Amino acid sequence: MQLCNSDDLGPSQQTISRVIKETLDALSSRPILAQFINFPITPQETQRKKIEFMQIAGFPGVIGVIDGKHIRITSPKEFAAEYVNRKRYHSINTLIVFDAKYKVIDIVANWPGSAHDARILNERGLNRFVFGRGIVPDECHLLGDSGYPSKKWLLTPYIRPQPGPQSNYNRCHKKTRSVVERGIAKLKRRFHVSALQQRCARLLKYMYVHNICKDRNIGIPAGEDHNNGEEDDAQQPLEPPLQPAAWPREGILYRDQFVNLHFNNDE
Repeated sequence: MQLCNSDDLGPSQQTISRVIKETLDALSSRPILAQFINFPITPQETQRKKIEFMQIAGFPGVIGVIDGKHIRITSPKEFAAEYVNRKRYHSINTLIVFDAKYKVIDIVANWPGSAHDARILNERGLNRFVFGRGIVPDECHLLGDSGYPSKKWLLTPYIRPQPGPQSNYNRCHKKTRSVVERGIAKLKRRFHVSALQQRCARLLKYMYVHNICKDRNIGIPAGEDHNNGEEDDAQQPLEPPLQPAAWPREGILYRDQFVNLHFNNDE
């Protein structure tokens, strides 16, 4: 892309590469960054997110959808084995949270590929500080897949749902959580996968630029999805789901109560 820009605009490829880096660095100061990647914590912000998600499939109380994405990297010089994921290539396991408008509201991009999604979440500030300390208003939830443990603030699908409320819940859960899968696909189209592979240190800046594009209504470039023939990790998770016995019992009981309250109908 830089070579094409060089041909079209005149500056050398090296100059274009340098300008891109300088621009990203300039835009990524903490005060500016906080304007474009921020997790909703106020009653006004969380209520707006709930309404936006509710419009997708009628799932109440959702303020974000979460998933992990493995970004391929070259073998690091140190601790290379820790970066080998379940599919036997080196990667960084990146945790991403999207809102209903496909904007990134939280991201963690510093864990090796061998780390399980649930471990990353457990060590992340969302678990320890945001939800753990009650900073977010009550009855606010994230939706995650079965690779995450059930929590009072993290709702996961039933592995073997019973007909009725559990099936209703799973159906709405799947449709609502698909936002994160489509969001990751949009990122792959906006930024070449090869660029993400080679520039993982800049991943946070790419997410920031993506949010700016969403705010400014800058569309995703047309063309093929540059996945280099790789399988979509969002559709085929790299980590095996945690076994139900390993889940916190409190989260499972809360999910059952939530389902019986909100999905106990014949639809």
